[in-house]
Amino acid sequence: MLELVLILGDQLSPVLPALRDAEPSRTRILMAEVAGEVSYAPHHAKKLAFIFSAMRHRAQSLSDQGFAVDYITLDDPNNSGTLSGELERALNRHGQTALRITEPGEWRVKAEIETWARASEADLTWIEDDRFLCSKAHFRRWAQGRKSLRMEHFYRIMRRRHSLLMEADEPAGGRWNFDPENREPLPPPLARSPIPKPMQFRPDVETQAVIDLVRHSCPDAFGDLDPFWFAVTPAQARRAFSHFLRKSLPLFGDHQDAMASGEDFIYHAVISIYLNAGLLDPLACCRAAEDAWRDGSAPLNAVEGFIRQILGWREFIRGIYWLAMPDYAGSNALEADLPLPDFYWSGETGMRCVAETVAGIRRNAYAHHIQRLMVTGNFALLAGLEPKAVCDWYLGVFADAYEWVELPNTLGMALHGDGGLFASKPYAASGRYIHRMSDYCQGCRYDSADATGETACPFNYLYWDFIARHRQRFEKHPRMAMIYRNLSRQKPERVQRMRELAAKARADLDAL
Repeated sequence: MLELVLILGDQLSPVLPALRDAEPSRTRILMAEVAGEVSYAPHHAKKLAFIFSAMRHRAQSLSDQGFAVDYITLDDPNNSGTLSGELERALNRHGQTALRITEPGEWRVKAEIETWARASEADLTWIEDDRFLCSKAHFRRWAQGRKSLRMEHFYRIMRRRHSLLMEADEPAGGRWNFDPENREPLPPPLARSPIPKPMQFRPDVETQAVIDLVRHSCPDAFGDLDPFWFAVTPAQARRAFSHFLRKSLPLFGDHQDAMASGEDFIYHAVISIYLNAGLLDPLACCRAAEDAWRDGSAPLNAVEGFIRQILGWREFIRGIYWLAMPDYAGSNALEADLPLPDFYWSGETGMRCVAETVAGIRRNAYAHHIQRLMVTGNFALLAGLEPKAVCDWYLGVFADAYEWVELPNTLGMALHGDGGLFASKPYAASGRYIHRMSDYCQGCRYDSADATGETACPFNYLYWDFIARHRQRFEKHPRMAMIYRNLSRQKPERVQRMRELAAKARADLDAL
């Protein structure tokens, strides 16, 4: 019997579980660019172009290997617009076939296909996605019975399991985590060497065709489509990663939390887009980084920080997603309800940190983790923006965003919307943090040292309003006790002034 294998846009790995041991003579591949996957979130134009181009290059690679590939383009007049519709059409074309699909990364996709399969009585087999380094079953067993779910505890188990940065049974350098060494701001421009850019690739004929398709079919898509520079094949992605290892990894550790005007990438690898689509293997990346430390070309704090993001955080977040869904997506523990301000799209705000971050996102469909957490995420937390609107924005504007990785990072880490399922406290911060870690405050309309005056930084008075607004919830939290003592020591009229400024700002956020 013919087997039909559906390959999704984030399943572009050279070795996919559903294709393992597949024989071209009895296997047909289905890949489809469908409107439903374009419209479920406000996707960045570059994200759409990346996914479609990488899909088309993967389809060509499979065809070169002898597989018959049904590839449905977005502008195909017969395109049904949904994955389930394309599965139905494929079965009608090819008759009775067994359907094999590697488990999707997103709950909604699996639910859609399962609903269709039951209704159509399709012969569907799910294949576990073993491209991740911790299975869903292993994570459930680890989480079972724990009073708290903390990445650091999980990370140590993963280090031991995969023998990464280990010396016998102890962590290399005598410590599991070198994060305290990774919080240095960048020196001023004249005092630092030029920061290397990620490797960029010129679009080939197929990619240019996709760019033209997106421009024509998705004219209202957010962000800048040009210049398009992402890798779209595993070979290109490996070159981009090797470039990072040579050029940026040595300084990545010290400055991984730094932000600077005009510097969209600092020393970050910018490979999450490739990892999450399947163009890079996560374990291979971790081992290559470890080799860089062992051969002396990168320091331990940089390598440990890099590996922790992949082996620790990425795997942990995926585990949380599948552990808590589907109810997790509706969480709103802090009862936040304000609409998303327009400046999340336009970048038109006097807050220079937000304006610079959104401008970079518009250009690149990318921002590094501190910009995501401590600028756009922190503002959303302090202002009380409605979680679903914020999560939809994050899901759409970043090229590396799929719900399994975006939702826990945004809802749980940035917004504390899950009530602290895995984050020990809200990641709330005033303008002081942004001033310390960036140069954004220079030339800003607002004064990062002021919380009550005419030029008071919105992050300052929104921070103290957030703390006061949620006093009953957090006052007895052991990690927030000092914050509430500081609040109590402030003069009542000062607190009242900050709360008045916050109320005015929250009533018209786009005026900021």
